[in-house]
Amino acid sequence: MSTPTPGVPTYAPGELAALAARHGLKVSGARPSLPAYVGQLWGRRHFITAFATAKLTAQYSQAKLGQIWQIMTPLLNAAVYYFIFGILLNTRHGVEDFVPFLVTGVFIWTFTSSSITAGTRAISGNIGLVRALHFPRASLPVALALQQLQQLLFSLGALTLILLVFGQYPRPSWLLAVPALALQALFNTGVSMAVARLTAKTPDIAQLMPFLLRTWMYASGVMWSLEQLLAGDRVPHAVMVALEYNPAALYINLMRFALIDSYGAGQLPPHAWAAAAGWALLCGVAGFVYFWKAEETYGRG
Repeated sequence: MSTPTPGVPTYAPGELAALAARHGLKVSGARPSLPAYVGQLWGRRHFITAFATAKLTAQYSQAKLGQIWQIMTPLLNAAVYYFIFGILLNTRHGVEDFVPFLVTGVFIWTFTSSSITAGTRAISGNIGLVRALHFPRASLPVALALQQLQQLLFSLGALTLILLVFGQYPRPSWLLAVPALALQALFNTGVSMAVARLTAKTPDIAQLMPFLLRTWMYASGVMWSLEQLLAGDRVPHAVMVALEYNPAALYINLMRFALIDSYGAGQLPPHAWAAAAGWALLCGVAGFVYFWKAEETYGRG
């Protein structure tokens, strides 16, 4: 128990809080209200954009091919999946335009997977910045999600070239790729913020994430047609519903519908746009609020 210093007044904890409030003092690092937090985040929009661009530029700065790897990585993944699943396992059977079908799935899935993986490092990978400067911490997962969107936009050049080589030429439906990617970006950002909070408190989740993402990928129809898988009574109804409303599969299906001639409305579930929008709004808002609620804990302990 501390000894009072002569001549220095002593206060009970409640009295100290009242005294601080009376003189306009606030708790250091206290969480602002949600509207104020949104305003702070908007005020840092230039920092978010610059941080995302810097991260993207530095990502392959040590590689001799540099930014070419932004395009080569998903292309090499698609080539491996084509050999294993398309040729060895023959999942291309019954799927028209299998190469555009596969490559579109790989590129769009990579966008979601990379955004979530980046979210696991949003706080721990920038802990010096978090502890040194005062800014809304949501800037970090939002910037990293934006970085992945920028990388996807680079990769879409390669995807467009592949589509042209395999006879998929621009048509009005290609414009549907814009709202589809916007919904996916909102979904990815919300999940990334939720994962950022979880891994900031429990770092072991980052080690588990690759296995969860790999399982999710196999359930999302990246390398095969979910429509053929769900045909008949081979799959229990509960599993069928889960696969049909799987958000990653929905965004992949929307992009295939937009870009591939043979992937028509008959292959796109009637609920696809509504469900994709619902997932984007739910995860975008819920992920943001969930991250904001722990704002004062990041970088402490």
